[in-house]
Amino acid sequence: MKGFSRAQKAKRFYIKRDFVAEGARMIVGVVGKANVGKSTFFKAATLAEVEIANYPFATINPNEGIGYVKVECADKDFNVQCDPREGFCIDHKRFVPIQMIDVAGLVPEAHLGKGMGNQFLDDLRQADVLIHVIDVAGSTNEKGEPVDPGSYDPARDVRFLEVEIDMWYLGILKKGWEKFARELQQEKKEVHKALAKQLSGLKVTEEMVEDTLKKLRLDPSQISSWGEDDLEKLAIELRKQTKPMIVACNKIDIKDAYQNYERLSKEFPDRLFVPCSAESELALREAAKQDLIRYIPGEKSFEVTDSRKLSEQQKKALDFIETDILDRYGNTGVQQVLDKAVFELMEYIAIFPGGANKLADKDGNVMPDCFLLPQGSTALDFAYHVHTDLGDHFIRAIDAKTKMAVGKDYELKHRDVLEIITDK
Repeated sequence: MKGFSRAQKAKRFYIKRDFVAEGARMIVGVVGKANVGKSTFFKAATLAEVEIANYPFATINPNEGIGYVKVECADKDFNVQCDPREGFCIDHKRFVPIQMIDVAGLVPEAHLGKGMGNQFLDDLRQADVLIHVIDVAGSTNEKGEPVDPGSYDPARDVRFLEVEIDMWYLGILKKGWEKFARELQQEKKEVHKALAKQLSGLKVTEEMVEDTLKKLRLDPSQISSWGEDDLEKLAIELRKQTKPMIVACNKIDIKDAYQNYERLSKEFPDRLFVPCSAESELALREAAKQDLIRYIPGEKSFEVTDSRKLSEQQKKALDFIETDILDRYGNTGVQQVLDKAVFELMEYIAIFPGGANKLADKDGNVMPDCFLLPQGSTALDFAYHVHTDLGDHFIRAIDAKTKMAVGKDYELKHRDVLEIITDK
Protein backbone atom coordinates (compact mmCIF):
# COMPACT_ATOMS: atom_id res chain seq x y z
CA MET A 1 0.00 0.00 0.00
CA LYS A 2 2.43 2.56 -1.26
CA GLY A 3 1.86 6.10 -0.04
CA PHE A 4 -0.06 5.17 3.12
CA SER A 5 1.21 5.76 6.65
CA ARG A 6 1.51 2.83 9.04
CA ALA A 7 -1.62 4.06 10.85
CA GLN A 8 -3.58 4.20 7.60
CA LYS A 9 -2.40 0.71 6.68
CA ALA A 10 -3.36 -0.49 10.13
CA LYS A 11 -6.80 1.02 9.79
CA ARG A 12 -7.25 -0.65 6.44
CA PHE A 13 -6.05 -3.99 7.81
CA TYR A 14 -8.44 -3.65 10.72
CA ILE A 15 -11.34 -2.83 8.42
CA LYS A 16 -10.55 -5.62 5.99
CA ARG A 17 -10.00 -8.29 8.60
CA ASP A 18 -12.88 -7.45 10.90
CA PHE A 19 -15.34 -4.76 9.93
CA VAL A 20 -15.90 -5.78 6.32
CA ALA A 21 -15.46 -9.49 6.87
CA GLU A 22 -17.54 -11.34 4.29
CA GLY A 23 -19.35 -8.27 3.02
CA ALA A 24 -20.39 -6.51 6.26
CA ARG A 25 -21.47 -2.92 5.60
CA MET A 26 -19.78 0.29 6.58
CA ILE A 27 -21.68 2.17 9.30
CA VAL A 28 -22.30 5.89 8.81
CA GLY A 29 -23.46 7.94 11.80
CA VAL A 30 -25.63 11.05 11.31
CA VAL A 31 -24.88 13.49 14.12
CA GLY A 32 -25.55 17.07 15.14
CA LYS A 33 -27.39 19.17 17.66
CA ALA A 34 -31.15 18.96 17.98
CA ASN A 35 -33.54 20.38 15.37
CA VAL A 36 -31.09 21.03 12.52
CA GLY A 37 -32.65 18.50 10.13
CA LYS A 38 -30.73 15.35 11.07
CA SER A 39 -33.75 13.11 10.87
CA THR A 40 -34.88 14.76 7.63
CA PHE A 41 -31.42 14.11 6.18
CA PHE A 42 -31.55 10.51 7.43
CA LYS A 43 -35.01 9.92 5.98
CA ALA A 44 -34.02 11.52 2.67
CA ALA A 45 -31.05 9.17 2.45
CA THR A 46 -32.89 6.02 3.52
CA LEU A 47 -36.66 6.66 3.11
CA ALA A 48 -36.96 5.02 6.53
CA GLU A 49 -39.96 5.97 8.64
CA VAL A 50 -38.64 8.34 11.32
CA GLU A 51 -40.14 11.06 13.45
CA ILE A 52 -39.46 14.55 12.10
CA ALA A 53 -40.53 17.38 14.38
CA ASN A 54 -39.67 21.04 14.96
CA TYR A 55 -38.53 20.68 18.54
CA PRO A 56 -35.39 19.47 20.33
CA PHE A 57 -34.88 15.73 20.85
CA ALA A 58 -37.49 14.51 18.37
CA THR A 59 -35.04 11.59 18.05
CA ILE A 60 -34.52 9.75 21.35
CA ASN A 61 -33.55 6.25 20.32
CA PRO A 62 -31.26 5.92 17.30
CA ASN A 63 -32.94 5.35 13.95
CA GLU A 64 -31.34 2.74 11.72
CA GLY A 65 -31.69 2.31 7.99
CA ILE A 66 -29.96 1.61 4.70
CA GLY A 67 -28.53 4.44 2.63
CA TYR A 68 -26.69 4.15 -0.68
CA VAL A 69 -23.53 5.49 -2.25
CA LYS A 70 -23.57 6.04 -6.01
CA VAL A 71 -21.02 4.47 -8.36
CA GLU A 72 -20.69 4.49 -12.13
CA CYS A 73 -21.65 0.86 -12.66
CA ALA A 74 -19.08 -1.41 -14.29
CA ASP A 75 -21.85 -3.04 -16.34
CA LYS A 76 -21.49 -0.05 -18.66
CA ASP A 77 -18.01 -1.27 -19.65
CA PHE A 78 -19.47 -4.56 -20.90
CA ASN A 79 -22.62 -3.15 -22.56
CA VAL A 80 -24.89 -5.16 -20.27
CA GLN A 81 -27.47 -4.39 -17.57
CA CYS A 82 -26.64 -5.62 -14.08
CA ASP A 83 -29.09 -7.33 -11.70
CA PRO A 84 -28.16 -6.09 -8.19
CA ARG A 85 -28.72 -8.50 -5.33
CA GLU A 86 -28.68 -5.54 -2.94
CA GLY A 87 -29.24 -1.89 -3.80
CA PHE A 88 -30.29 -0.89 -7.29
CA CYS A 89 -29.02 0.44 -10.63
CA ILE A 90 -30.58 3.22 -12.72
CA ASP A 91 -29.08 4.26 -16.07
CA HIS A 92 -25.82 2.50 -15.15
CA LYS A 93 -25.66 4.37 -11.81
CA ARG A 94 -25.14 1.67 -9.18
CA PHE A 95 -26.41 2.40 -5.66
CA VAL A 96 -24.48 0.34 -3.11
CA PRO A 97 -25.96 -0.10 0.38
CA ILE A 98 -24.39 1.28 3.56
CA GLN A 99 -25.70 1.06 7.11
CA MET A 100 -26.84 4.38 8.61
CA ILE A 101 -27.73 5.43 12.15
CA ASP A 102 -29.35 8.72 13.22
CA VAL A 103 -28.60 9.36 16.88
CA ALA A 104 -30.13 11.69 19.46
CA GLY A 105 -29.33 15.41 19.15
CA LEU A 106 -26.26 16.74 20.92
CA VAL A 107 -25.97 19.77 23.19
CA PRO A 108 -22.87 21.48 24.63
CA GLU A 109 -21.30 19.45 27.48
CA ALA A 110 -23.02 16.27 26.32
CA HIS A 111 -19.90 14.34 27.39
CA LEU A 112 -20.78 15.43 30.94
CA GLY A 113 -24.24 13.90 30.56
CA LYS A 114 -26.23 16.96 29.51
CA GLY A 115 -29.20 16.49 27.18
CA MET A 116 -29.15 12.99 25.70
CA GLY A 117 -25.35 13.14 25.76
CA ASN A 118 -24.37 9.80 27.24
CA GLN A 119 -26.79 7.86 25.07
CA PHE A 120 -25.79 9.84 21.99
CA LEU A 121 -22.12 9.11 22.45
CA ASP A 122 -22.59 5.43 23.21
CA ASP A 123 -24.61 5.06 20.01
CA LEU A 124 -21.63 6.44 18.08
CA ARG A 125 -19.22 3.66 19.01
CA GLN A 126 -20.17 1.49 16.05
CA ALA A 127 -19.91 4.26 13.42
CA ASP A 128 -16.95 4.32 11.01
CA VAL A 129 -17.53 7.82 9.63
CA LEU A 130 -19.72 10.69 10.83
CA ILE A 131 -21.95 13.08 8.91
CA HIS A 132 -22.34 16.23 11.01
CA VAL A 133 -25.57 17.97 9.96
CA ILE A 134 -25.62 21.68 10.77
CA ASP A 135 -28.19 24.42 10.23
CA VAL A 136 -25.95 26.55 8.02
CA ALA A 137 -28.58 29.32 7.93
CA GLY A 138 -28.04 29.93 11.65
CA SER A 139 -31.75 29.56 12.38
CA THR A 140 -31.33 27.20 15.36
CA ASN A 141 -29.58 28.18 18.61
CA GLU A 142 -27.24 26.07 20.73
CA LYS A 143 -30.20 24.46 22.51
CA GLY A 144 -31.85 23.41 19.24
CA GLU A 145 -34.52 26.11 19.45
CA PRO A 146 -35.69 28.04 16.33
CA VAL A 147 -34.35 31.61 16.05
CA ASP A 148 -34.25 34.18 13.27
CA PRO A 149 -32.05 33.09 10.32
CA GLY A 150 -28.58 34.57 10.58
CA SER A 151 -28.83 35.28 14.31
CA TYR A 152 -26.76 32.24 15.33
CA ASP A 153 -23.26 31.44 14.08
CA PRO A 154 -23.10 27.83 12.77
CA ALA A 155 -19.31 27.87 13.25
CA ARG A 156 -20.07 27.33 16.95
CA ASP A 157 -21.72 24.03 16.08
CA VAL A 158 -18.74 22.85 14.04
CA ARG A 159 -16.48 23.49 17.00
CA PHE A 160 -18.66 22.23 19.85
CA LEU A 161 -19.60 18.89 18.31
CA GLU A 162 -15.98 17.99 17.62
CA VAL A 163 -15.09 19.03 21.15
CA GLU A 164 -17.84 16.82 22.59
CA ILE A 165 -16.66 13.75 20.73
CA ASP A 166 -13.01 14.49 21.50
CA MET A 167 -13.83 14.88 25.20
CA TRP A 168 -15.80 11.64 25.11
CA TYR A 169 -12.67 9.89 23.79
CA LEU A 170 -10.62 11.60 26.48
CA GLY A 171 -13.03 10.39 29.17
CA ILE A 172 -12.69 6.80 27.99
CA LEU A 173 -8.91 7.15 27.82
CA LYS A 174 -8.65 8.64 31.33
CA LYS A 175 -10.84 6.04 33.02
CA GLY A 176 -8.60 4.47 35.66
CA TRP A 177 -5.62 6.13 33.99
CA GLU A 178 -3.25 6.50 36.99
CA LYS A 179 -3.46 2.82 37.92
CA PHE A 180 -3.27 1.80 34.27
CA ALA A 181 -0.18 3.94 33.59
CA ARG A 182 1.57 2.87 36.78
CA GLU A 183 1.12 -0.83 36.02
CA LEU A 184 2.33 -0.43 32.45
CA GLN A 185 5.46 1.42 33.52
CA GLN A 186 6.27 -0.96 36.39
CA GLU A 187 5.72 -4.08 34.32
CA LYS A 188 7.32 -2.54 31.21
CA LYS A 189 4.41 -3.58 29.00
CA GLU A 190 4.11 -2.35 25.43
CA VAL A 191 2.08 0.83 25.70
CA HIS A 192 0.69 0.86 22.15
CA LYS A 193 -0.74 -2.64 22.58
CA ALA A 194 -2.28 -1.89 25.97
CA LEU A 195 -3.84 1.40 24.81
CA ALA A 196 -5.21 -0.21 21.64
CA LYS A 197 -6.83 -2.92 23.73
CA GLN A 198 -8.35 -0.33 26.06
CA LEU A 199 -9.75 1.64 23.11
CA SER A 200 -10.63 -1.28 20.83
CA GLY A 201 -14.34 -0.50 21.16
CA LEU A 202 -13.60 2.74 19.29
CA LYS A 203 -11.78 0.82 16.52
CA VAL A 204 -8.34 2.00 17.57
CA THR A 205 -5.49 -0.28 16.44
CA GLU A 206 -2.00 -0.87 17.83
CA GLU A 207 -0.38 0.74 14.80
CA MET A 208 -2.59 3.82 15.12
CA VAL A 209 -1.47 4.29 18.71
CA GLU A 210 2.18 3.65 17.90
CA ASP A 211 2.23 6.19 15.08
CA THR A 212 0.28 8.76 17.10
CA LEU A 213 2.71 8.50 20.02
CA LYS A 214 5.56 9.21 17.62
CA LYS A 215 3.71 12.12 16.04
CA LEU A 216 3.00 13.68 19.45
CA ARG A 217 6.49 12.79 20.74
CA LEU A 218 5.10 10.98 23.76
CA ASP A 219 7.64 8.67 25.42
CA PRO A 220 6.02 5.25 26.05
CA SER A 221 8.59 4.48 28.74
CA GLN A 222 7.43 7.51 30.74
CA ILE A 223 3.68 7.01 30.42
CA SER A 224 2.98 7.87 34.07
CA SER A 225 4.42 11.35 33.49
CA TRP A 226 2.03 12.20 30.64
CA GLY A 227 -0.07 15.20 31.59
CA GLU A 228 -3.69 16.20 30.91
CA ASP A 229 -2.67 18.06 27.74
CA ASP A 230 -0.83 15.00 26.45
CA LEU A 231 -3.85 12.76 26.96
CA GLU A 232 -6.16 15.30 25.32
CA LYS A 233 -3.92 15.53 22.24
CA LEU A 234 -3.78 11.74 22.07
CA ALA A 235 -7.57 11.46 22.31
CA ILE A 236 -8.11 14.07 19.57
CA GLU A 237 -5.68 12.40 17.16
CA LEU A 238 -7.21 8.97 17.66
CA ARG A 239 -10.73 10.37 17.23
CA LYS A 240 -9.76 11.95 13.91
CA GLN A 241 -8.50 8.61 12.65
CA THR A 242 -11.40 6.46 13.84
CA LYS A 243 -14.33 8.87 13.48
CA PRO A 244 -13.57 11.15 10.50
CA MET A 245 -16.27 13.75 9.92
CA ILE A 246 -17.93 15.50 6.96
CA VAL A 247 -20.20 18.52 7.51
CA ALA A 248 -23.57 18.63 5.74
CA CYS A 249 -24.53 22.31 5.52
CA ASN A 250 -28.30 21.83 5.68
CA LYS A 251 -31.03 24.45 5.00
CA ILE A 252 -28.89 25.96 2.26
CA ASP A 253 -32.00 27.51 0.68
CA ILE A 254 -32.65 29.81 3.67
CA LYS A 255 -31.49 33.46 3.80
CA ASP A 256 -27.81 33.93 4.76
CA ALA A 257 -27.10 30.19 4.40
CA TYR A 258 -24.82 30.27 1.36
CA GLN A 259 -22.77 33.16 2.75
CA ASN A 260 -22.30 31.16 5.95
CA TYR A 261 -21.28 28.09 3.93
CA GLU A 262 -18.60 30.06 2.09
CA ARG A 263 -17.35 31.60 5.33
CA LEU A 264 -17.15 28.21 7.09
CA SER A 265 -15.20 26.72 4.18
CA LYS A 266 -12.58 29.46 4.62
CA GLU A 267 -12.65 29.42 8.42
CA PHE A 268 -12.13 25.64 8.60
CA PRO A 269 -9.99 24.82 5.53
CA ASP A 270 -9.16 21.32 6.80
CA ARG A 271 -12.87 20.30 7.04
CA LEU A 272 -15.06 18.98 4.25
CA PHE A 273 -18.28 21.02 3.87
CA VAL A 274 -21.12 20.21 1.46
CA PRO A 275 -24.16 22.50 0.93
CA CYS A 276 -27.44 20.60 1.04
CA SER A 277 -31.20 20.74 1.37
CA ALA A 278 -32.46 17.58 3.04
CA GLU A 279 -36.09 18.69 2.70
CA SER A 280 -35.71 19.06 -1.07
CA GLU A 281 -34.10 15.65 -1.45
CA LEU A 282 -36.79 14.03 0.67
CA ALA A 283 -39.52 15.66 -1.43
CA LEU A 284 -37.90 14.45 -4.66
CA ARG A 285 -37.43 10.89 -3.41
CA GLU A 286 -40.98 10.69 -2.10
CA ALA A 287 -42.32 12.03 -5.41
CA ALA A 288 -40.24 9.50 -7.33
CA LYS A 289 -41.47 6.72 -5.05
CA GLN A 290 -45.05 7.67 -5.97
CA ASP A 291 -44.13 7.75 -9.71
CA LEU A 292 -44.90 11.48 -9.91
CA ILE A 293 -41.40 12.23 -11.21
CA ARG A 294 -38.39 10.38 -12.56
CA TYR A 295 -35.40 11.23 -10.40
CA ILE A 296 -32.01 9.64 -9.84
CA PRO A 297 -30.63 10.61 -6.39
CA GLY A 298 -27.82 13.10 -6.65
CA GLU A 299 -28.64 14.22 -10.18
CA LYS A 300 -29.10 17.85 -11.25
CA SER A 301 -32.61 17.47 -12.66
CA PHE A 302 -35.83 15.46 -12.54
CA GLU A 303 -38.60 14.74 -15.03
CA VAL A 304 -42.31 15.04 -14.28
CA THR A 305 -43.98 11.86 -15.52
CA ASP A 306 -47.56 13.17 -15.58
CA SER A 307 -48.28 16.75 -14.52
CA ARG A 308 -52.00 15.95 -14.22
CA LYS A 309 -51.22 13.85 -11.12
CA LEU A 310 -49.62 16.79 -9.33
CA SER A 311 -51.53 19.14 -7.04
CA GLU A 312 -50.86 22.90 -7.26
CA GLN A 313 -48.94 22.68 -3.99
CA GLN A 314 -46.74 19.89 -5.35
CA LYS A 315 -46.08 21.84 -8.55
CA LYS A 316 -44.98 24.89 -6.55
CA ALA A 317 -42.71 22.76 -4.37
CA LEU A 318 -41.09 21.09 -7.38
CA ASP A 319 -40.67 24.45 -9.13
CA PHE A 320 -38.94 25.83 -6.04
CA ILE A 321 -36.60 22.83 -5.82
CA GLU A 322 -35.76 23.06 -9.50
CA THR A 323 -35.09 26.82 -9.45
CA ASP A 324 -33.67 27.48 -5.99
CA ILE A 325 -31.79 24.24 -5.36
CA LEU A 326 -30.97 22.21 -8.47
CA ASP A 327 -30.36 25.09 -10.88
CA ARG A 328 -28.34 26.99 -8.31
CA TYR A 329 -26.31 24.22 -6.64
CA GLY A 330 -26.45 21.40 -9.19
CA ASN A 331 -27.95 18.93 -6.69
CA THR A 332 -29.61 18.78 -3.27
CA GLY A 333 -26.33 17.72 -1.63
CA VAL A 334 -27.62 14.68 0.27
CA GLN A 335 -26.26 12.05 -2.11
CA GLN A 336 -23.06 14.05 -2.49
CA VAL A 337 -22.51 14.01 1.28
CA LEU A 338 -22.80 10.21 1.38
CA ASP A 339 -20.54 9.74 -1.63
CA LYS A 340 -17.88 12.13 -0.34
CA ALA A 341 -17.96 10.55 3.12
CA VAL A 342 -17.25 7.10 1.72
CA PHE A 343 -15.10 7.76 -1.35
CA GLU A 344 -13.20 10.92 -0.32
CA LEU A 345 -13.08 10.95 3.47
CA MET A 346 -12.82 7.18 4.02
CA GLU A 347 -11.04 6.63 0.69
CA TYR A 348 -13.01 3.55 -0.31
CA ILE A 349 -13.35 2.02 -3.77
CA ALA A 350 -16.07 -0.14 -5.37
CA ILE A 351 -15.18 -3.62 -6.62
CA PHE A 352 -17.42 -5.99 -8.60
CA PRO A 353 -17.11 -9.80 -8.61
CA GLY A 354 -17.47 -11.13 -12.16
CA GLY A 355 -16.15 -13.93 -14.34
CA ALA A 356 -13.74 -13.17 -17.15
CA ASN A 357 -15.93 -15.13 -19.57
CA LYS A 358 -19.26 -14.98 -17.78
CA LEU A 359 -20.55 -11.99 -15.82
CA ALA A 360 -23.68 -13.75 -14.53
CA ASP A 361 -23.90 -15.92 -11.42
CA LYS A 362 -25.31 -19.46 -11.35
CA ASP A 363 -28.85 -18.03 -11.29
CA GLY A 364 -28.26 -15.87 -14.36
CA ASN A 365 -28.01 -12.56 -12.49
CA VAL A 366 -25.52 -10.23 -14.17
CA MET A 367 -22.94 -8.67 -11.84
CA PRO A 368 -25.26 -8.99 -8.82
CA ASP A 369 -22.74 -7.77 -6.23
CA CYS A 370 -20.66 -4.67 -5.60
CA PHE A 371 -18.43 -4.33 -2.54
CA LEU A 372 -16.78 -1.34 -0.88
CA LEU A 373 -13.16 -1.77 0.20
CA PRO A 374 -10.46 0.65 1.42
CA GLN A 375 -8.00 2.02 -1.11
CA GLY A 376 -4.83 -0.04 -1.04
CA SER A 377 -6.75 -3.32 -0.74
CA THR A 378 -5.40 -6.27 -2.70
CA ALA A 379 -6.95 -9.10 -4.69
CA LEU A 380 -6.45 -11.35 -1.65
CA ASP A 381 -8.19 -8.83 0.61
CA PHE A 382 -11.11 -8.83 -1.83
CA ALA A 383 -11.28 -12.63 -1.77
CA TYR A 384 -11.48 -12.62 2.04
CA HIS A 385 -14.05 -9.85 1.91
CA VAL A 386 -16.35 -11.93 -0.29
CA HIS A 387 -15.87 -15.13 1.73
CA THR A 388 -13.24 -16.55 4.07
CA ASP A 389 -12.95 -19.75 2.01
CA LEU A 390 -12.08 -17.75 -1.10
CA GLY A 391 -9.23 -16.11 0.77
CA ASP A 392 -7.99 -19.32 2.34
CA HIS A 393 -7.90 -21.12 -1.02
CA PHE A 394 -6.87 -18.19 -3.23
CA ILE A 395 -4.66 -19.00 -6.23
CA ARG A 396 -5.05 -15.93 -8.42
CA ALA A 397 -7.61 -13.47 -9.74
CA ILE A 398 -8.56 -12.55 -13.29
CA ASP A 399 -9.34 -8.99 -14.35
CA ALA A 400 -12.59 -9.37 -16.30
CA LYS A 401 -11.94 -6.19 -18.29
CA THR A 402 -8.44 -7.11 -19.51
CA LYS A 403 -8.70 -10.94 -19.19
CA MET A 404 -5.30 -10.79 -17.47
CA ALA A 405 -4.39 -12.87 -14.42
CA VAL A 406 -3.29 -10.95 -11.30
CA GLY A 407 -1.67 -12.17 -8.10
CA LYS A 408 -2.72 -11.87 -4.49
CA ASP A 409 -0.78 -8.60 -4.06
CA TYR A 410 -2.50 -6.87 -6.98
CA GLU A 411 -3.72 -3.47 -5.71
CA LEU A 412 -7.37 -2.97 -6.58
CA LYS A 413 -8.62 -0.04 -8.64
CA HIS A 414 -12.00 1.65 -8.37
CA ARG A 415 -14.62 -0.24 -10.45
CA ASP A 416 -12.43 -3.31 -11.01
CA VAL A 417 -14.29 -6.49 -11.97
CA LEU A 418 -12.48 -9.58 -10.66
CA GLU A 419 -12.93 -13.32 -10.79
CA ILE A 420 -11.32 -15.22 -7.91
CA ILE A 421 -9.69 -18.57 -8.78
CA THR A 422 -9.25 -21.02 -5.89
CA ASP A 423 -7.79 -24.49 -5.44
CA LYS A 424 -11.17 -26.03 -4.73
